[in-house]
Amino acid sequence: MKKLILIGAMLLAPVFAVAAGGSNVQLDHIKVDASNQQSLQRGMQLYVNYCLGCHSAQYQRYERSATDLRIPADLMMDHLVHSDQKIGEQMTNAMDPSQAKAWFGAPPPDLTNEVNLRGADWVYTYLRSFYVDDSRPYGVNNVVFPSVGMPNVLAEVQGIQRKACGQAPKMDDSGKPVIDTLTGQPMTVQDCDMLIVDAGTGTMDQAEFDQAAYDLTNYLAYMSKPYLQESHSLGIKVILFLLFMTLIFYFLYKEFWRDIH
Repeated sequence: MKKLILIGAMLLAPVFAVAAGGSNVQLDHIKVDASNQQSLQRGMQLYVNYCLGCHSAQYQRYERSATDLRIPADLMMDHLVHSDQKIGEQMTNAMDPSQAKAWFGAPPPDLTNEVNLRGADWVYTYLRSFYVDDSRPYGVNNVVFPSVGMPNVLAEVQGIQRKACGQAPKMDDSGKPVIDTLTGQPMTVQDCDMLIVDAGTGTMDQAEFDQAAYDLTNYLAYMSKPYLQESHSLGIKVILFLLFMTLIFYFLYKEFWRDIH
């Protein structure tokens, strides 16, 4: 039995290593919302414009997104399907895997289930963690995924982000700020891994880009579980039905025992 447990742990270890992305960086927490259709619509637009050229979503169809996100079919075809594909087709691209391997070292992964694999917090933090690194082939690196083999495709909107030194809040093991017991103020530490965007180099300010990164992550989370919102709605209906039937059976029970006594 001990040998079986050890073998199982050895088999699962690489899976957890991949999911963690090889980094112990503190991730920024977000709460994805499959009911926020405006966010999902913006996220899909970002995905199509900045990600789909390299990263397919072969387990998702344009038509499914259009239906779930309430995007009219004509608008979907005019603004979100940039190839000769039809609305009922899968969200794939024309990139040749062998060429992609030559360019990036490995074919870009399909992103349909990326949030299921790594988690929404990881994806959101990753999108916001590129920084200039002249030693890398594409001139950028990533705090969450060191030695990443892709360019910062969102640099146009985010701007040029660099590492810099400065004072940052000191965090405890749970990710909460450490408070100085004497002053009551958050404690700070010297941090030379702070990420600072060069002013005026992007089309969005920090708040706008954070929202864009959230919207894109929210859409990726939706693609990972496109049935989630429908499941929640169905679950509420089932609970209401069970409550109704419970009342019916309760009154039947009382009526039955009244006749007996």
